[in-house]
Amino acid sequence: MTQQTSPHDLPDVAGLTLGILGGTGDQGKGLARRFALAGHQVLIGSRDAERAARAAADLDPGLPVRGADNATVAREADVVIVAVPWDGHRATLESLRAELEGKIVVDCVNPLGFDKQGAYALPVEEGSAAQQAAAVLPDSRVIGAFHHVSAVLLLDPGVAEMDLDILVVGDDREASDMVRALAARIPGMRGIYGGRLRNAHQVEAFTANLISINRRYKAHAGLRVTDV
Repeated sequence: MTQQTSPHDLPDVAGLTLGILGGTGDQGKGLARRFALAGHQVLIGSRDAERAARAAADLDPGLPVRGADNATVAREADVVIVAVPWDGHRATLESLRAELEGKIVVDCVNPLGFDKQGAYALPVEEGSAAQQAAAVLPDSRVIGAFHHVSAVLLLDPGVAEMDLDILVVGDDREASDMVRALAARIPGMRGIYGGRLRNAHQVEAFTANLISINRRYKAHAGLRVTDV
């Protein structure tokens, strides 16, 4: 019988190249910055390659980050993070189905609406953005993660460590462990397994609560999981 490994054991992901679709937005640029600081080669993607190149150039000098069009990023990266706006989520992934085949695709999109009362979760036919990604990309290994990360803190050079746990949801245990390991590459972060992909809705929707917390307390709140 194979000895069961500890849930705290993580694979070595140090050499992976990371691509970020929608990397020109603050969350995408922030994740690119932190992963590049951790030593990863990072590709920032956009529909406009020149815009992607400008976003890469905006980051700290000397970081291993470059910009390209989304298709190039999806094709060249080992792991692809989806950080596009919700209204372009399905169309973007449908256009990249071939380039993303067989790859780990990490969806961090939060389907949210906003009105005078604040942020609220939007209904998604498939159940969540991550489940929509899995439906659109049947030949990819879709994982949900990085939903509750403050872009402001990611981009702040005065913040050396992120005081944050990342809830990782997915049906592929090997892929979810790799994403947990990627989260741990960023100082202060932990990746915590949060269940199967069907649990992504609660994770995505909770972002609306965090936005309310941050507005009320003028903070950049995240999550910590106790006793793990």
